[in-house]
Amino acid sequence: MAKEIKNENAEAVVEAVSKTEKFFNENGKLLSIIAVAVVVVAAGIFCWYKFAYQPAQAEAQGQMALAEENFRAGDFELALNGDGNVLGFAQIIDEYGAKAGKAANFYAGVCELQLGNYELAINYLKAYNGEDEILKARALACLGDAYVGLEDYAAALGYYEKAAAVVDNMFAAGYLLKAGVVAEKLGQTEKALGFYKQIKDQYPQSMEGYDVEKYIGRIEAK
Repeated sequence: MAKEIKNENAEAVVEAVSKTEKFFNENGKLLSIIAVAVVVVAAGIFCWYKFAYQPAQAEAQGQMALAEENFRAGDFELALNGDGNVLGFAQIIDEYGAKAGKAANFYAGVCELQLGNYELAINYLKAYNGEDEILKARALACLGDAYVGLEDYAAALGYYEKAAAVVDNMFAAGYLLKAGVVAEKLGQTEKALGFYKQIKDQYPQSMEGYDVEKYIGRIEAK
């Protein structure tokens, strides 16, 4: 019985090998073409990445560094639009796209916000999709600021709430304070009071925490 099973297995192996040989004999040319094509495509991708993408990325990062210097110096017009010698964030985004890094849209949005161009600021800030939690929260808060500039207080409130909820840190107190002020502007005093009390309870050592009693007292006195 064991000998019969062994013979059957051997025959199955022989048959499988035979079918494989037949397949390669019939399709060998096609398979060779496919293999060569794969190698050529892989080599092309490698060359593009090594000799085109990486140099462009390095160039973009160099331009970003110069624009960031102008940003830190508070020259938002120069940081955004450059001066003919140094590129600004807007030009870097147009010329290099994703190679400039995710922060480029954030910086451009803040520049537009500081220059009072609220719609443009919103476009850039919404395009920012970085993973850094603190920067993500800051971008949301800046969106709130832009909507305040447009007097769309309901939208602003939503973004301030989102900013405060992104990460539990001392910056959240500032976002909650802005949310409270906007909520009061909308006549939502109970909601505003909730934001102020959250600052008092969770962030008493923040700058906002030292001053938040006056906001609470103002509402409770009504």
